[in-house]
Amino acid sequence: MAMVLDKVVPFGRSMDEYIKMFNLTNADLNKRIIGVGDGPASFNAEMTRQGKCVVSIDPLYQFSGDQILQRFNEVADNIINQVKATPNDWVWSYHKSPDDLRHNRVRAIQEFISDYDNGKNTNRYIFGELPNLAYHNQEFDIALCSHLLFLYSDHLDYDFHLNSVGEMLRIAQEIRIFPLITLMQKPSQHLEKIIKYYTNKCYKIDIEKVEYELQPGGNKMLKITKNVNRI
Repeated sequence: MAMVLDKVVPFGRSMDEYIKMFNLTNADLNKRIIGVGDGPASFNAEMTRQGKCVVSIDPLYQFSGDQILQRFNEVADNIINQVKATPNDWVWSYHKSPDDLRHNRVRAIQEFISDYDNGKNTNRYIFGELPNLAYHNQEFDIALCSHLLFLYSDHLDYDFHLNSVGEMLRIAQEIRIFPLITLMQKPSQHLEKIIKYYTNKCYKIDIEKVEYELQPGGNKMLKITKNVNRI
C-alpha cells in the first residue's frame, strides 16, 4: 500500500528502533551523535538516560510539547487507519499489528514529551532543518536521518537531497539514512544519483541490510563515510 501524506508527520521512533534501523553498535552509541529530523522520537531521551551524548535537530522543536502532541493526535488515527485498511501490505515482524504500531508510537512520543523541556534547556533538542545546520565542521561522529531523506522523495527534490547529504557530511564523519524507499514503497529516484555523486568524490558508500522493516523492502540503510585519506 502507498501511504498518502501531504507533508512530513510527527511520528517518532524508539531507541531500540534506531539501533535496528541504523545497525548501531555499542561502540556507535558511545560516539557523538546527531539525529537530523528526529521529530518526537524517544531516542534522545532514552540515550540521555543511559549517559550517552545525543543532539536532535528538527523544525518541529519551534513548538511546545503540548503543540507537538496535539499535532500527533491530529494525524495518528488517519495514518493507522490507512495501515489497517491493508494490513497484509506491511511487514509485522517488529510491530506485531496496526494497533501495536500505534501503541509503540504513542509510547515513543510520551517519553519524548516527558524529556522535551529539559532537553531544550540543555540544548539537546534544537530548532533547525536541512539543508543548513548551525554546527561546526566535524562536530559529530555520526549523523542519523530517519524517515525523511529518500522516504519523502516525491516531496523533496534531488537538489534538496544532495545539499542535505552534503551538510550532514560537513558536520559529521559518517552519516546513516533510513529507509531508502519512498512512501509509495518504491526505490527513491534520488538514491542512485546520490551514490554516484559521492562515489566520484571518493567517499565510502555502503548499503546495509538492517533488522527493522515495516514497509516491504524498507530494510536497507545508506551509510556514507568520509575517507580519512581523501585529499
